[in-house]
Amino acid sequence: MVEAVLIDVFSLTANLQSNIQGLLHNTLEAIEKCSSIHAPFVYVMCCQRQGSERKGEQESLLPALRGFWSLKRRLEVVCAQTTAAALYTVKQRLDEKDLSIIKVILPTLRKDLMKVYIDHLFTAVYQFEFEDLEVAPDSESLQISEHQHEGQMLPSQDIALIQSEIQMYLESLPSLKGELTILRSSLIPDDIFLHGFTTRTGGISYIPTLSSCNLFSSSKRRDPQVVVKENLRRLANAAGFIPEAFHRVKVDHANAVCIMGKTEPDNYDGIVTDQKGVTLAAPGADCIPVLFADPVRRACGAAHSGWKGTLLGVSMATVNAMVSEYGCNMKDILVVLGPSVGPCCYRLPHESAKEFHRIDPKCVRLFDSANPYIDIRRATRILLERGGILPENIQDDSITDQNQNITFCTACHPDKFYSHFRDGTNFGTQIGFISIKD
Repeated sequence: MVEAVLIDVFSLTANLQSNIQGLLHNTLEAIEKCSSIHAPFVYVMCCQRQGSERKGEQESLLPALRGFWSLKRRLEVVCAQTTAAALYTVKQRLDEKDLSIIKVILPTLRKDLMKVYIDHLFTAVYQFEFEDLEVAPDSESLQISEHQHEGQMLPSQDIALIQSEIQMYLESLPSLKGELTILRSSLIPDDIFLHGFTTRTGGISYIPTLSSCNLFSSSKRRDPQVVVKENLRRLANAAGFIPEAFHRVKVDHANAVCIMGKTEPDNYDGIVTDQKGVTLAAPGADCIPVLFADPVRRACGAAHSGWKGTLLGVSMATVNAMVSEYGCNMKDILVVLGPSVGPCCYRLPHESAKEFHRIDPKCVRLFDSANPYIDIRRATRILLERGGILPENIQDDSITDQNQNITFCTACHPDKFYSHFRDGTNFGTQIGFISIKD
Protein backbone atom coordinates (compact mmCIF):
# COMPACT_ATOMS: atom_id res chain seq x y z
CA MET A 1 0.00 0.00 0.00
CA VAL A 2 1.12 3.55 -0.71
CA GLU A 3 3.15 5.06 2.10
CA ALA A 4 3.92 8.42 0.52
CA VAL A 5 2.63 10.60 -2.28
CA LEU A 6 4.91 12.84 -4.35
CA ILE A 7 3.14 15.52 -6.36
CA ASP A 8 5.44 17.03 -8.96
CA VAL A 9 4.41 20.55 -10.00
CA PHE A 10 8.03 21.54 -10.60
CA SER A 11 7.43 22.39 -14.23
CA LEU A 12 4.19 24.33 -13.69
CA THR A 13 4.00 28.09 -13.35
CA ALA A 14 1.89 29.70 -10.64
CA ASN A 15 -1.19 30.14 -12.83
CA LEU A 16 -1.37 26.39 -13.50
CA GLN A 17 -0.60 25.44 -9.90
CA SER A 18 -3.76 27.26 -8.83
CA ASN A 19 -5.92 25.03 -11.07
CA ILE A 20 -5.03 21.64 -9.59
CA GLN A 21 -6.68 21.87 -6.16
CA GLY A 22 -9.63 19.64 -7.00
CA LEU A 23 -7.55 16.92 -8.60
CA LEU A 24 -5.09 16.79 -5.70
CA HIS A 25 -7.90 16.60 -3.16
CA ASN A 26 -9.72 13.82 -4.99
CA THR A 27 -6.51 11.87 -5.60
CA LEU A 28 -5.51 11.92 -1.97
CA GLU A 29 -8.97 10.82 -0.85
CA ALA A 30 -8.81 7.86 -3.24
CA ILE A 31 -5.34 6.90 -2.01
CA GLU A 32 -6.44 7.05 1.62
CA LYS A 33 -9.39 4.76 1.00
CA CYS A 34 -7.22 2.01 -0.48
CA SER A 35 -4.20 2.52 1.82
CA SER A 36 -3.54 0.55 4.98
CA ILE A 37 -1.90 3.67 6.40
CA HIS A 38 -4.42 6.18 7.67
CA ALA A 39 -2.63 9.17 6.23
CA PRO A 40 0.17 8.78 3.69
CA PHE A 41 2.89 11.40 3.82
CA VAL A 42 2.53 13.92 1.04
CA TYR A 43 5.29 15.95 -0.63
CA VAL A 44 4.65 18.64 -3.20
CA MET A 45 7.74 19.35 -5.28
CA CYS A 46 7.96 22.78 -6.89
CA CYS A 47 10.50 25.06 -8.49
CA GLN A 48 12.10 27.80 -6.46
CA ARG A 49 12.90 30.54 -8.94
CA GLN A 50 16.28 32.17 -8.55
CA GLY A 51 16.06 35.13 -6.22
CA SER A 52 12.86 33.95 -4.54
CA GLU A 53 12.61 32.68 -0.99
CA ARG A 54 11.22 29.29 -0.01
CA LYS A 55 8.48 30.88 2.08
CA GLY A 56 7.26 32.92 -0.88
CA GLU A 57 7.07 29.83 -3.05
CA GLN A 58 5.06 28.00 -0.41
CA GLU A 59 2.62 30.88 -0.07
CA SER A 60 2.03 30.86 -3.83
CA LEU A 61 0.97 27.21 -3.58
CA LEU A 62 -1.26 27.56 -0.53
CA PRO A 63 -4.45 28.48 -2.42
CA ALA A 64 -4.12 25.25 -4.39
CA LEU A 65 -3.27 23.16 -1.34
CA ARG A 66 -5.38 24.63 1.45
CA GLY A 67 -8.17 22.06 1.27
CA PHE A 68 -5.56 19.35 0.78
CA TRP A 69 -3.63 20.62 3.79
CA SER A 70 -6.62 20.61 6.12
CA LEU A 71 -7.36 17.03 5.14
CA LYS A 72 -3.75 15.96 5.58
CA ARG A 73 -1.42 17.32 8.19
CA ARG A 74 1.45 15.27 6.78
CA LEU A 75 2.10 17.54 3.86
CA GLU A 76 5.35 19.31 3.02
CA VAL A 77 6.16 21.62 0.14
CA VAL A 78 9.70 21.06 -1.15
CA CYS A 79 11.07 23.94 -3.21
CA ALA A 80 14.43 23.85 -4.98
CA GLN A 81 16.09 25.35 -8.04
CA THR A 82 16.60 21.99 -9.77
CA THR A 83 14.64 18.76 -9.99
CA ALA A 84 17.68 16.86 -8.65
CA ALA A 85 17.82 19.03 -5.51
CA ALA A 86 14.06 18.81 -4.90
CA LEU A 87 13.87 15.05 -5.44
CA TYR A 88 16.95 14.39 -3.30
CA THR A 89 15.34 16.39 -0.48
CA VAL A 90 12.17 14.32 -0.83
CA LYS A 91 14.31 11.17 -0.71
CA GLN A 92 15.80 12.33 2.59
CA ARG A 93 12.30 12.79 4.03
CA LEU A 94 11.30 9.30 2.87
CA ASP A 95 14.43 7.77 4.38
CA GLU A 96 13.92 9.55 7.71
CA LYS A 97 10.58 7.77 7.99
CA ASP A 98 11.70 4.51 6.34
CA LEU A 99 9.10 4.86 3.58
CA SER A 100 9.49 2.81 0.42
CA ILE A 101 6.19 2.69 -1.52
CA ILE A 102 5.59 5.96 -3.32
CA LYS A 103 2.90 7.20 -5.69
CA VAL A 104 4.15 9.94 -8.01
CA ILE A 105 1.53 12.29 -9.45
CA LEU A 106 2.91 14.45 -12.24
CA PRO A 107 2.17 15.93 -15.66
CA THR A 108 2.26 13.28 -18.36
CA LEU A 109 5.11 14.98 -20.19
CA ARG A 110 7.29 14.82 -17.06
CA LYS A 111 6.96 11.08 -16.52
CA ASP A 112 9.83 9.80 -18.67
CA LEU A 113 12.10 12.53 -17.37
CA MET A 114 11.17 11.80 -13.74
CA LYS A 115 11.87 8.10 -14.22
CA VAL A 116 15.44 8.91 -15.21
CA TYR A 117 15.94 10.97 -12.05
CA ILE A 118 14.43 8.18 -9.94
CA ASP A 119 16.61 5.51 -11.60
CA HIS A 120 19.71 7.47 -10.59
CA LEU A 121 18.69 8.65 -7.11
CA PHE A 122 16.89 5.57 -5.77
CA THR A 123 17.55 1.84 -5.52
CA ALA A 124 15.33 -1.24 -5.80
CA VAL A 125 14.37 -0.82 -2.13
CA TYR A 126 11.78 1.70 -3.30
CA GLN A 127 8.62 1.00 -5.29
CA PHE A 128 7.13 3.71 -7.48
CA GLU A 129 3.81 3.97 -9.23
CA PHE A 130 2.83 6.86 -11.46
CA GLU A 131 -0.39 8.76 -11.96
CA ASP A 132 -1.03 11.53 -14.46
CA LEU A 133 -1.65 15.06 -13.30
CA GLU A 134 -3.87 16.49 -15.99
CA VAL A 135 -3.42 20.17 -16.58
CA ALA A 136 -4.84 22.55 -19.17
CA PRO A 137 -2.62 22.77 -22.26
CA ASP A 138 -0.27 25.70 -22.02
CA SER A 139 2.91 25.37 -24.01
CA GLU A 140 4.53 28.31 -22.24
CA SER A 141 3.92 26.94 -18.77
CA LEU A 142 5.63 23.56 -19.15
CA GLN A 143 9.41 23.41 -19.01
CA ILE A 144 9.53 20.25 -21.12
CA SER A 145 10.79 19.71 -24.66
CA GLU A 146 8.08 19.15 -27.26
CA HIS A 147 9.72 15.92 -28.46
CA GLN A 148 9.31 14.17 -25.11
CA HIS A 149 6.37 11.79 -25.09
CA GLU A 150 5.20 9.24 -22.57
CA GLY A 151 6.58 5.77 -23.19
CA GLN A 152 9.45 6.88 -25.38
CA MET A 153 13.10 6.81 -24.43
CA LEU A 154 14.57 10.19 -23.63
CA PRO A 155 17.30 11.29 -26.05
CA SER A 156 20.78 10.42 -24.79
CA GLN A 157 21.72 14.09 -24.54
CA ASP A 158 18.77 14.72 -22.19
CA ILE A 159 19.83 11.80 -20.00
CA ALA A 160 23.38 13.17 -19.95
CA LEU A 161 22.05 16.57 -18.83
CA ILE A 162 20.13 14.93 -16.00
CA GLN A 163 23.22 12.99 -14.92
CA SER A 164 25.27 16.18 -14.98
CA GLU A 165 22.65 18.04 -12.95
CA ILE A 166 22.60 15.29 -10.32
CA GLN A 167 26.39 15.15 -10.16
CA MET A 168 26.72 18.92 -9.77
CA TYR A 169 24.17 18.94 -6.98
CA LEU A 170 25.83 16.08 -5.08
CA GLU A 171 29.24 17.72 -5.45
CA SER A 172 27.81 20.86 -3.83
CA LEU A 173 26.71 19.03 -0.67
CA PRO A 174 28.81 19.43 2.49
CA SER A 175 30.69 16.48 3.96
CA LEU A 176 29.05 14.82 6.96
CA LYS A 177 30.51 13.55 10.23
CA GLY A 178 33.80 15.44 9.87
CA GLU A 179 36.67 15.35 7.43
CA LEU A 180 37.53 12.39 5.24
CA THR A 181 40.06 10.21 7.09
CA ILE A 182 42.42 7.62 5.60
CA LEU A 183 44.38 5.10 7.69
CA ARG A 184 47.79 4.12 6.32
CA SER A 185 50.21 1.35 7.23
CA SER A 186 53.85 2.05 8.04
CA LEU A 187 54.71 -1.37 6.58
CA ILE A 188 53.91 -0.42 2.97
CA PRO A 189 56.54 1.96 1.50
CA ASP A 190 54.80 5.17 0.44
CA ASP A 191 57.47 6.08 -2.11
CA ILE A 192 56.33 3.13 -4.25
CA PHE A 193 52.69 2.54 -3.30
CA LEU A 194 49.66 4.70 -2.68
CA HIS A 195 47.37 2.94 -0.22
CA GLY A 196 44.96 3.31 2.65
CA PHE A 197 41.90 2.15 4.54
CA THR A 198 38.86 4.40 4.69
CA THR A 199 36.76 5.27 7.71
CA ARG A 200 33.13 6.34 7.71
CA THR A 201 33.66 10.12 7.79
CA GLY A 202 33.79 12.78 5.09
CA GLY A 203 31.16 11.61 2.59
CA ILE A 204 27.58 12.67 1.82
CA SER A 205 25.62 9.50 2.71
CA TYR A 206 23.08 10.65 5.30
CA ILE A 207 21.18 7.50 6.40
CA PRO A 208 22.47 6.76 9.94
CA THR A 209 23.86 3.27 9.28
CA LEU A 210 25.38 4.45 5.97
CA SER A 211 26.61 7.87 7.05
CA SER A 212 28.75 9.29 5.71
CA CYS A 213 31.49 7.87 3.42
CA ASN A 214 29.72 4.69 2.35
CA LEU A 215 31.56 3.12 -0.60
CA PHE A 216 29.22 0.38 -1.75
CA SER A 217 25.77 0.42 -3.31
CA SER A 218 23.41 -2.48 -3.76
CA SER A 219 19.77 -2.97 -4.68
CA LYS A 220 19.04 -3.91 -1.05
CA ARG A 221 20.31 -0.66 0.46
CA ARG A 222 19.08 2.93 0.28
CA ASP A 223 22.30 4.56 -0.89
CA PRO A 224 22.24 4.86 -4.71
CA GLN A 225 25.28 4.40 -6.93
CA VAL A 226 25.49 8.14 -7.67
CA VAL A 227 26.05 8.90 -3.97
CA VAL A 228 28.69 6.18 -3.65
CA LYS A 229 30.34 7.56 -6.80
CA GLU A 230 30.50 11.03 -5.22
CA ASN A 231 31.96 9.58 -2.01
CA LEU A 232 34.58 7.79 -4.13
CA ARG A 233 35.37 11.01 -6.01
CA ARG A 234 36.02 12.77 -2.71
CA LEU A 235 38.18 9.88 -1.52
CA ALA A 236 40.16 9.92 -4.78
CA ASN A 237 40.78 13.65 -4.42
CA ALA A 238 41.98 13.22 -0.84
CA ALA A 239 44.09 10.13 -1.52
CA GLY A 240 45.47 11.11 -4.91
CA PHE A 241 44.22 8.37 -7.24
CA ILE A 242 42.14 8.50 -10.42
CA PRO A 243 38.55 7.25 -9.93
CA GLU A 244 38.34 6.18 -13.59
CA ALA A 245 41.18 3.68 -12.95
CA PHE A 246 39.58 2.23 -9.81
CA HIS A 247 38.84 -1.51 -9.66
CA ARG A 248 36.99 -3.15 -6.78
CA VAL A 249 36.64 -6.89 -6.20
CA LYS A 250 33.29 -8.47 -7.05
CA VAL A 251 32.57 -10.13 -3.74
CA ASP A 252 31.60 -13.79 -3.76
CA HIS A 253 32.91 -14.80 -0.30
CA ALA A 254 35.21 -17.31 -1.99
CA ASN A 255 38.82 -17.39 -3.22
CA ALA A 256 38.85 -16.52 -6.95
CA VAL A 257 41.43 -13.90 -7.99
CA CYS A 258 41.27 -11.46 -10.91
CA ILE A 259 44.48 -10.70 -12.81
CA MET A 260 44.29 -7.15 -14.17
CA GLY A 261 44.68 -7.23 -17.95
CA LYS A 262 43.27 -10.75 -18.30
CA THR A 263 39.70 -11.96 -18.66
CA GLU A 264 37.74 -10.79 -15.65
CA PRO A 265 35.86 -13.51 -13.74
CA ASP A 266 32.17 -13.00 -12.97
CA ASN A 267 32.99 -12.88 -9.26
CA TYR A 268 36.25 -12.70 -7.33
CA ASP A 269 37.46 -11.71 -3.88
CA GLY A 270 41.08 -11.04 -4.80
CA ILE A 271 42.64 -8.79 -7.43
CA VAL A 272 46.28 -8.17 -8.43
CA THR A 273 48.22 -5.93 -10.82
CA ASP A 274 51.65 -4.68 -11.78
CA GLN A 275 50.26 -1.73 -13.76
CA LYS A 276 51.09 1.74 -12.48
CA GLY A 277 48.27 4.11 -11.63
CA VAL A 278 45.63 1.40 -11.35
CA THR A 279 43.91 1.42 -7.96
CA LEU A 280 42.71 -1.90 -6.55
CA ALA A 281 40.21 -2.07 -3.71
CA ALA A 282 38.51 -4.54 -1.40
CA PRO A 283 35.47 -3.70 0.75
CA GLY A 284 34.96 -4.49 4.39
CA ALA A 285 32.24 -3.97 6.94
CA ASP A 286 33.49 -6.63 9.41
CA CYS A 287 35.13 -8.76 6.71
CA ILE A 288 38.85 -8.00 6.37
CA PRO A 289 40.07 -5.74 3.56
CA VAL A 290 43.59 -7.14 2.96
CA LEU A 291 46.29 -5.28 1.01
CA PHE A 292 49.38 -6.86 -0.57
CA ALA A 293 52.52 -5.09 -1.80
CA ASP A 294 55.78 -6.31 -3.30
CA PRO A 295 58.23 -3.37 -3.43
CA VAL A 296 60.84 -5.46 -5.28
CA ARG A 297 58.72 -6.60 -8.25
CA ARG A 298 56.44 -3.59 -7.84
CA ALA A 299 53.19 -5.51 -7.80
CA CYS A 300 50.19 -5.20 -5.50
CA GLY A 301 46.87 -6.74 -4.67
CA ALA A 302 43.73 -6.49 -2.56
CA ALA A 303 41.42 -9.12 -1.13
CA HIS A 304 38.12 -9.31 0.69
CA SER A 305 38.33 -11.92 3.44
CA GLY A 306 35.20 -12.78 5.40
CA TRP A 307 34.96 -15.93 7.46
CA LYS A 308 34.17 -18.05 4.39
CA GLY A 309 36.92 -16.49 2.30
CA THR A 310 39.37 -16.91 5.17
CA LEU A 311 38.63 -20.63 5.40
CA LEU A 312 38.93 -20.93 1.60
CA GLY A 313 42.35 -19.23 1.70
CA VAL A 314 41.59 -16.09 -0.33
CA SER A 315 44.64 -14.26 1.05
CA MET A 316 47.11 -16.97 -0.01
CA ALA A 317 45.29 -17.27 -3.35
CA THR A 318 46.04 -13.57 -3.91
CA VAL A 319 49.67 -14.06 -2.88
CA ASN A 320 50.02 -17.04 -5.20
CA ALA A 321 48.62 -15.00 -8.08
CA MET A 322 51.31 -12.34 -7.50
CA VAL A 323 53.98 -15.04 -7.45
CA SER A 324 52.80 -16.83 -10.59
CA GLU A 325 51.90 -13.74 -12.64
CA TYR A 326 54.64 -11.28 -11.71
CA GLY A 327 57.46 -13.47 -10.43
CA CYS A 328 57.16 -12.14 -6.87
CA ASN A 329 59.23 -13.76 -4.14
CA MET A 330 57.11 -14.89 -1.22
CA LYS A 331 59.60 -13.31 1.21
CA ASP A 332 59.20 -9.86 -0.38
CA ILE A 333 55.42 -9.64 -0.16
CA LEU A 334 53.98 -7.36 2.54
CA VAL A 335 50.46 -7.96 3.85
CA VAL A 336 48.30 -5.55 5.84
CA LEU A 337 44.97 -6.45 7.42
CA GLY A 338 42.56 -3.53 7.62
CA PRO A 339 39.72 -2.64 10.03
CA SER A 340 37.50 -5.68 10.59
CA VAL A 341 35.42 -7.33 13.28
CA GLY A 342 37.62 -8.53 16.13
CA PRO A 343 37.55 -11.66 18.28
CA CYS A 344 36.02 -9.49 21.00
CA CYS A 345 32.74 -9.27 19.06
CA TYR A 346 32.51 -11.84 16.27
CA ARG A 347 30.63 -15.06 16.85
CA LEU A 348 29.72 -17.95 14.56
CA PRO A 349 27.65 -21.11 15.01
CA HIS A 350 29.56 -24.00 16.55
CA GLU A 351 29.75 -25.97 13.27
CA SER A 352 31.53 -23.08 11.52
CA ALA A 353 33.74 -22.49 14.56
CA LYS A 354 35.08 -26.05 14.23
CA GLU A 355 36.80 -25.07 10.97
CA PHE A 356 38.68 -22.26 12.68
CA HIS A 357 39.51 -24.52 15.62
CA ARG A 358 41.18 -26.90 13.16
CA ILE A 359 43.40 -24.08 11.89
CA ASP A 360 44.43 -23.23 15.46
CA PRO A 361 42.51 -23.62 18.75
CA LYS A 362 43.58 -20.06 19.61
CA CYS A 363 41.33 -18.82 16.80
CA VAL A 364 38.28 -19.76 18.87
CA ARG A 365 37.15 -18.63 22.30
CA LEU A 366 34.41 -20.43 24.28
CA PHE A 367 34.62 -23.30 21.80
CA ASP A 368 32.05 -25.44 23.64
CA SER A 369 29.35 -22.75 23.44
CA ALA A 370 26.65 -22.67 20.76
CA ASN A 371 28.17 -19.53 19.21
CA PRO A 372 31.89 -19.27 19.97
CA TYR A 373 33.94 -16.11 19.42
CA ILE A 374 36.09 -16.29 16.27
CA ASP A 375 39.37 -14.57 15.40
CA ILE A 376 39.42 -14.41 11.59
CA ARG A 377 42.51 -12.19 11.71
CA ARG A 378 44.59 -14.74 13.55
CA ALA A 379 43.40 -17.43 11.15
CA THR A 380 44.43 -15.23 8.21
CA ARG A 381 47.89 -14.65 9.67
CA ILE A 382 48.41 -18.35 10.36
CA LEU A 383 47.42 -19.35 6.82
CA LEU A 384 49.70 -16.66 5.35
CA GLU A 385 52.66 -17.76 7.47
CA ARG A 386 52.06 -21.39 6.55
CA GLY A 387 52.04 -20.32 2.91
CA GLY A 388 55.45 -18.68 3.19
CA ILE A 389 54.82 -15.04 4.11
CA LEU A 390 57.29 -13.85 6.75
CA PRO A 391 55.67 -13.11 10.13
CA GLU A 392 57.30 -9.66 10.24
CA ASN A 393 55.80 -8.86 6.83
CA ILE A 394 52.24 -9.15 8.14
CA GLN A 395 50.61 -6.24 9.95
CA ASP A 396 47.52 -6.84 12.03
CA ASP A 397 46.36 -6.03 15.56
CA SER A 398 49.09 -8.22 17.08
CA ILE A 399 51.82 -5.61 16.54
CA THR A 400 53.73 -4.50 19.63
CA ASP A 401 53.30 -0.75 19.13
CA GLN A 402 49.56 -0.25 19.22
CA ASN A 403 50.04 3.34 18.08
CA GLN A 404 50.74 1.76 14.69
CA ASN A 405 47.57 -0.34 14.79
CA ILE A 406 45.12 0.13 11.94
CA THR A 407 43.37 -3.23 12.34
CA PHE A 408 40.64 -1.82 14.58
CA CYS A 409 37.49 -3.73 15.46
CA THR A 410 34.75 -2.33 13.24
CA ALA A 411 31.99 -3.41 15.62
CA CYS A 412 33.61 -1.65 18.61
CA HIS A 413 34.01 1.74 16.92
CA PRO A 414 30.64 2.99 15.58
CA ASP A 415 32.03 6.51 15.23
CA LYS A 416 34.83 5.36 12.89
CA PHE A 417 33.65 2.28 11.01
CA TYR A 418 30.68 0.52 9.48
CA SER A 419 29.71 -2.89 10.78
CA HIS A 420 27.23 -5.38 9.34
CA PHE A 421 27.40 -7.31 12.61
CA ARG A 422 26.43 -4.19 14.57
CA ASP A 423 24.19 -2.25 12.15
CA GLY A 424 22.12 -4.90 10.40
CA THR A 425 21.23 -5.26 6.72
CA ASN A 426 21.30 -1.57 5.71
CA PHE A 427 24.98 -1.23 6.60
CA GLY A 428 27.68 0.93 5.05
CA THR A 429 31.03 -0.23 3.68
CA GLN A 430 34.60 1.00 3.96
CA ILE A 431 37.44 -0.16 1.71
CA GLY A 432 41.14 -0.85 1.57
CA PHE A 433 42.84 0.43 -1.59
CA ILE A 434 46.30 0.28 -3.13
CA SER A 435 48.07 1.30 -6.34
CA ILE A 436 51.60 1.53 -7.72
CA LYS A 437 52.78 5.11 -8.09
CA ASP A 438 53.91 6.41 -11.48
